[in-house]
Amino acid sequence: MTPGHPLLALEPAELPADAIEVGRILDAWGIKGWFKVLPYSASPEALFTSKRWFLMPSEKGAKTFDGVVRLAVKEAKEHSDSVVATAHEVTDRSAAEALRGARIFVSRSSFPTPNQDEYYWVDLLGLDVVNRESVLLGQVRDLQSTGPQTVLVIAYDGPDGKPAERMIPFVSAYVDGVDLAARRISVDWQPDY
Repeated sequence: MTPGHPLLALEPAELPADAIEVGRILDAWGIKGWFKVLPYSASPEALFTSKRWFLMPSEKGAKTFDGVVRLAVKEAKEHSDSVVATAHEVTDRSAAEALRGARIFVSRSSFPTPNQDEYYWVDLLGLDVVNRESVLLGQVRDLQSTGPQTVLVIAYDGPDGKPAERMIPFVSAYVDGVDLAARRISVDWQPDY
């Protein structure tokens, strides 16, 4: 960074051990230091509730800061198909433009507490999926939103030993329960479905 750069006010920080990447900064929004954010979730509550975001520079393009920096968020709100935010350290358009491409991380512990029978996708990744007969069907590799429902993408070793996947709708008709402490999802599903 060069002296006088608008981002000199950003405080270097350590990325929290429970940091989750939740979005990236697209561009400046307006002239008063607001910036537009592309959230990685259709429900970006973590961006709204956390007042400390951790930024890392984009992998591509010009870097206006190095390493991890902390951003003290004043306000974040929905605006059409994205999120707009402002921070104490970002006071004008040029400072907001300098954040373009930055990756946004939030501490998992600052996520709002989900309601009963609601889960953050990030908490389901890697969980074992076991059916009612205690047969291990695999581990959650990903989740996909298909519109009306979410589908668990389960990774397992196929009969030929090659990696395979199965998809199970994440709905009460098939999911008996989620035990985050035991890192397991119980389902009404057979290996040959």
